[in-house]
Amino acid sequence: MAQRAGVGVGTASRVISGRGSVSKDAIARVRAAAAELAFKPSEIARALSSMSAGLVGIYVPDFHGAFFGPFLQTISHELRHCNRRMVVANGFGEGNPREQTLAGIEFLIERECDGILVFSNHLLDEDFGPIHAKQQRLAVVNRRVPAIEENCFYVDHHLGGALAAEALLAKGHRRFAVIAGPDSALDNLWRLDGFFAVLAEAGIARDEVRVVVSDFSFEGGWQAGTTLLDSKQPLTALFCANDEMAMGAMSCLQENGVRIPADVSVVGYDNTVMSAYTSPRLSTVSTPMCEMGVNACRWLINQCFGSDLPVSRDFAIGYIERASVGRPAA
Repeated sequence: MAQRAGVGVGTASRVISGRGSVSKDAIARVRAAAAELAFKPSEIARALSSMSAGLVGIYVPDFHGAFFGPFLQTISHELRHCNRRMVVANGFGEGNPREQTLAGIEFLIERECDGILVFSNHLLDEDFGPIHAKQQRLAVVNRRVPAIEENCFYVDHHLGGALAAEALLAKGHRRFAVIAGPDSALDNLWRLDGFFAVLAEAGIARDEVRVVVSDFSFEGGWQAGTTLLDSKQPLTALFCANDEMAMGAMSCLQENGVRIPADVSVVGYDNTVMSAYTSPRLSTVSTPMCEMGVNACRWLINQCFGSDLPVSRDFAIGYIERASVGRPAA
């Protein structure tokens, strides 16, 4: 191509890379030669010359569902806007969820990604030390790891649970049940602690509330709803630790003749897209997960590629009341 354009190899390289001083005439000739030859820069050669693959690794525990799909789409859009790409991994292997998570992150490290963004509830705080030692450009979403707090982007889930309790108490509810996520999920524990702290202030002890532990899935919500029905325990309000379990539980209760919200009010958590389209529409706690992901991604891009993108760590959480919550029957 340099020969076709009548310039030196160094000049052609500077035109293609956009780096360095080149005359307007040389730029025009190199671009014309590139068009004639249908030239495309080699990504491998570019990576070798810049010592950067232009890739960001993303670890999430799951690829499907109403939660991680939008999260990954948001990250992908942010990276494309900066002309970067992502490699996505989840857990794999024969071990427990923590071991599978560590294997998934190791996979991203071995791919020599310029930086890695991790969204996981399965790791212990002490796991992040060895990971950070291998990959300094590490962003952590939805949890606070004290040893690397500067790398963390998180929201106050304790406040989120408290807002759900306050909303139901304000409607006059006193008989509660909870469908919780797995105990291994720290954000689940935080939102439950916030919920029960507000109930305690209202004189309702934690052991007065029936808690069914599930798995954050639609199926888990349905099964937990069946468990609550079988228990015959009277309740007027149900708090679910995510929207998918809330939707599954609502379907189960309604199929068994329970009216929502006339008999039982239901509050979810996360404000996923589908929560606004259930019947009745689901009241929920809104958590800015995609906003956290965008800012973690921007911080990582700045660390990896020397950019100066704006980064925020102020993530608002709020309660959205819809039709699934009402006052308890007299």
